[in-house]
Amino acid sequence: MTDDMYEHDTVPDGTGGRTRTVVVCGVGAVTAQGATATALWEGVRAGYSAIGPVRGMPMDFYGTDIGGEVQSELAPAYDYLAAFGGREREPAVDFALAAAQEALDQADLGGLPADRWGVSFGSCNGGLRSAEKLARRARAGGAPEDDGRHYLLVPPQAIAEALSSAFGLKGPSLSVNTACASGAHAIAHAVESIRSGHSDAMLVGGSDAFTETAWAGFTSLQSLSSKPAAPYSKDRDGLSLGEGAGMLVLAEESVARAAGAPILAEVLGYGLSADGYHATAPHPKGEGAARAIRGALTSSGLTPEDVGYINGHGTGTPKNDSAESNAVRAALGEAAEKTPLSSSKSMIGHLLGAAGAVEAIVTVRALVEQIAPPTANFTGVDPKCGLDAVPDAGRPHAMDAALSNNFAFAGANACVAFGRPDARRFTAEVPPAGEKVVVTGFAAITSAGTGAEALWRAWSDGSPLGAEEDGLRVARADFDAAAHTTPAERRRMDRLGQLAVASCRVALEHAGLTADERVGVVLGTGLGPMRSIEDFLQPVLDICPTYGSPAVFPNTVFNAAAGQVAMNVGAKGPTSTVTTGHAAGASALTVAYDLLLQGRADAVLCPAVEDLSPGVLAAYRGLPLFGDAAYTLSEGGIALVLERESSALARGARILAEFAGHATTCDAQGIGRWDAEGEGVERAMRGALAHAGVQPGELTGIWANAAGLERADGPETLAAGRLDGAGSVPVHTPKRTLGEPAGAGAQLAAVLALTGWDNGLDSGPVLINSSSLGGTHISLVLRPATEN
Repeated sequence: MTDDMYEHDTVPDGTGGRTRTVVVCGVGAVTAQGATATALWEGVRAGYSAIGPVRGMPMDFYGTDIGGEVQSELAPAYDYLAAFGGREREPAVDFALAAAQEALDQADLGGLPADRWGVSFGSCNGGLRSAEKLARRARAGGAPEDDGRHYLLVPPQAIAEALSSAFGLKGPSLSVNTACASGAHAIAHAVESIRSGHSDAMLVGGSDAFTETAWAGFTSLQSLSSKPAAPYSKDRDGLSLGEGAGMLVLAEESVARAAGAPILAEVLGYGLSADGYHATAPHPKGEGAARAIRGALTSSGLTPEDVGYINGHGTGTPKNDSAESNAVRAALGEAAEKTPLSSSKSMIGHLLGAAGAVEAIVTVRALVEQIAPPTANFTGVDPKCGLDAVPDAGRPHAMDAALSNNFAFAGANACVAFGRPDARRFTAEVPPAGEKVVVTGFAAITSAGTGAEALWRAWSDGSPLGAEEDGLRVARADFDAAAHTTPAERRRMDRLGQLAVASCRVALEHAGLTADERVGVVLGTGLGPMRSIEDFLQPVLDICPTYGSPAVFPNTVFNAAAGQVAMNVGAKGPTSTVTTGHAAGASALTVAYDLLLQGRADAVLCPAVEDLSPGVLAAYRGLPLFGDAAYTLSEGGIALVLERESSALARGARILAEFAGHATTCDAQGIGRWDAEGEGVERAMRGALAHAGVQPGELTGIWANAAGLERADGPETLAAGRLDGAGSVPVHTPKRTLGEPAGAGAQLAAVLALTGWDNGLDSGPVLINSSSLGGTHISLVLRPATEN
């Protein structure tokens, strides 16, 4: 099958207004039910609970010794360890690769060009099991000298890049970590990538393996049941943990039909929201979850009566199940009493970041076979729940549309709507054409000080910031959290959350905006809450699991900081946390851009935050990448406020710039590797310029990713040199002075670019580059608001 069989847009429509139909062409799963999606469905359909004694790790001192453990022996064909000379496999990567192979084999999209394929991956823990093993070996002494290179397996983005590399997918690549809603968020972001024309097909899903951190954490919260979870039941007393992966192939409908691919279901729409209520507990009335469900209905053109089945979040904890039942009633009204609501977690356990993807697969198969799957282990109706839980045995059930709910720590809610492909078409609202995304506010807390002017002065001065810390040059962000938060607020925050809340409060003030349910939060962090993970894990490893702190555990999820923003500034619109390594902040901006053009929010806060903990610095020292003396790691919190232009104009806001276009590509060279010739960087730059309608020669500046690593800086230089007409365009390298702020690089460059227009730099379009350490490249185009 040749490339010319596919008709696709090489330049996405960046104005809103256009919709492309997204379909599911393939599914794959690895769960306690078995190593295929068929095994998953057959077990769930039969009401068989695969939750039992855990054999793969010591279970002493945890709240229970049962869970949904993967028993299958897996041998993925792709050797992801070869790229960096690793020796020990990471189960979360193996689960994802096995599920992906099954999904791709089923979809069989043939000759779709590699640059039109993307990856959207969700995880709660990423490769944390590898980090735990590294920590144990270091404590025991005698770890191999090169053991530290296995830290490359820890970040969630490493798994996304392993998937891209295994299957040669060179389009957009991103990882998302919204705790237990990660898989559902990954689906939502993949849908937007296809609908906006950035890709024609996406490999999407989630994976999580058992970790000591998760087991000790849920034990500390007293959330685990000693028997298989019994969601929605009157005497339920906790959840059962599970592990595994679910992967789906999503494609634009015409592409799927041209390839003769099976079309299992249509992704009708989705809804995202933030509770803004509590770090771990849901709003008791389910207000945030209800907003997500309503968002899914609205975006899909569904009425409550159209919903034939709901695959519920259904964890089995008393608060979660009753809150979800309240949310379903609030969103569906009288139709809720007639709508089956069942929980797959009763049969496979709670797969954390993989739950949304695996449960989406169950939802799709329910539509295909017209069966409402059951809730196992059911012991009787709880009046606080009371809806039709399909107890113990599935049943035939006619349906044209179904929902999949996932709700998470930090109040991140997601609901995805699926429909039968041969059902009547539902009419969704189409966002208006001609809309633009603009910047109306920003804030910067960096090693240069607080504020954009301090950042500008430090860069203009040209003296490198930072000091040596045991072999690494580090630039710390020294800020007064008390200037932005109260003692009561800080009591529940770690340093990452403090940076996020402080930068967002200042950015909102700069924009003259008050946050509400139409203001979202999309946070980028490449390193995440490693300080909290270390603080939680150290006594668990050194003493025993019962020493894990229930006060610290909620901050060990990557999206805890975004949840703190929602709680403390009132931004309860769509929320997500993207973890695309050193390109995470740029990835957050692209996600927010697409959400705004689809009318999901009026404004989105986009903070990028990084905290350099002792464990993070130890990991960098152990990686075979950072021997260059000119390289400085930095930390901080930098936030931008993005708005739909129509919303900004309606409230009389000062528009600082237009966010005119973006593109994301992947080298697909392997974990920790780049294409030496800069082919992926070049595609990202050209794609962003084409999206924005800007010629290279029109640029007034390129804000480079370059930070002092030759293996990364060299390919970018080669790529920029191939942009026709850009030879005389100034190339700025602020990271070489201010340090590499990990995932906050795009926000750093954006603030400098906007400040520079007021401080003597030529006013005109600029290109901003960001790249992960594994060859994911993102380019953004900003231009002055007056230039149209």
